[in-house]
Amino acid sequence: MTESESHRDADYRPPAARSPLPWAVLVVILAVAGFFGYRAWQQHQAPAPAPVARTSSPEDRPEPAPAAAPADTGPQNPVDAIAPPDPALPALADADAVVREAIAGLIGAGRMGEWLQVDGFVRRVVATVDNLPREHAAPALWPVRPTTGRMALQGEGDLRTLAPENSARYTAFVRFAEAMDSAGGARVYARLYPLFQQAYEELGYPGRYFNDRLIAVIDHLLAAPAAEGPLAIRVVEVRGEVPSERPWMRYEFADPRLQSLSAGQKMMLRMGGENAQRLKAVLRGWRAQVAKVAAKPAQ
Repeated sequence: MTESESHRDADYRPPAARSPLPWAVLVVILAVAGFFGYRAWQQHQAPAPAPVARTSSPEDRPEPAPAAAPADTGPQNPVDAIAPPDPALPALADADAVVREAIAGLIGAGRMGEWLQVDGFVRRVVATVDNLPREHAAPALWPVRPTTGRMALQGEGDLRTLAPENSARYTAFVRFAEAMDSAGGARVYARLYPLFQQAYEELGYPGRYFNDRLIAVIDHLLAAPAAEGPLAIRVVEVRGEVPSERPWMRYEFADPRLQSLSAGQKMMLRMGGENAQRLKAVLRGWRAQVAKVAAKPAQ
């Protein structure tokens, strides 16, 4: 997908699609996606459909994955090894209140309102996690609120660089992520896990397991390259059929190797080297909590 900003103030708050999320591992992972200032890039982008399969439709609904799925061999990382599921969970469509209460119990109602979009939280988390290794992760589906402000650039003309002060926009969120209790959050996640699994299967993955996908995505984000010097940004005007006094601008990495990275890895780059290192440490901590490899049967 193309990183970009628009001179227009686009509103990416999604409609209230009902679903939920427990807490812990997902706040971090999604925090990675949502807080990463993607809104700043999108504020200058022409609205164009994403070319990637299984991302969100123009109606802000994730496209289903191909129906074909491998035989169910069981999860590689069973969540019941963390904590047993809650036997009294409501239906996925009615679980927002339960999820909201669980999150507030972990991070407080004030922080929850400041950082998260909790309506339809489970489906938001599942769709965003699944899309982070792809070309496009639709902001309308994020479970976290985008960072405020615009991406800071240096220079003039078509080729500029990302300004050093741009990373300061993400520092508060990184501190928030570092302060979370990963062990307690993982237990809440495990108790609410049937909701996540249902949402993942509804997305088009019958016989597959969301926790395994979550761990794979964490590994993908941990593999994001570190920036080597100032990041060069190419500014491209998007011309439409009707001339405009305020044209849309698309911002891309000038380095083709960086531009070809996934949505999640580009987000890691844009937040700055120090913030990315600190957030990777948080992700490693979460991974240790949710990666419970199943025991192999005796031969």
